[in-house]
Amino acid sequence: MKDTLTKSEKYIETIGRRKTASARVRITPATKMSFDINGKTVEEYFPTKELQATAQESLKESKLTETKFKITVVAKGGGVSGQADAIRHGIARALIEWDKELRGKLKKAGLLKRDPRAKERRKFGLKKARKSPQWSKR
Repeated sequence: MKDTLTKSEKYIETIGRRKTASARVRITPATKMSFDINGKTVEEYFPTKELQATAQESLKESKLTETKFKITVVAKGGGVSGQADAIRHGIARALIEWDKELRGKLKKAGLLKRDPRAKERRKFGLKKARKSPQWSKR
């Protein structure tokens, strides 16, 4: 594991995505743990414990909670659930760059795969993506 980054690498920046949400994650080794999302703490940004846990799942899975990082996130697009998953994906990618040995553990947990499921577009002549108008005989 790396203890410090070289002078050319002050931080590690990655992008995580889910649905239409994207999160730009920066991880910097620090003396005190801090986690900011769009200038707010995790508790302020995500209203529920489930979303907070989702956003921090990569850190818990890699067991790097004792390692001190300053994590700064800029999240855009989508809803809060998609943004939480995008943040989790971005943190997992950044941790891989920080320590290559974490790849197996994070991959096994399924945190490195970008979840491709998104809403299907609406087609003309239909009410929704696949729902057709009500059929009437006469």
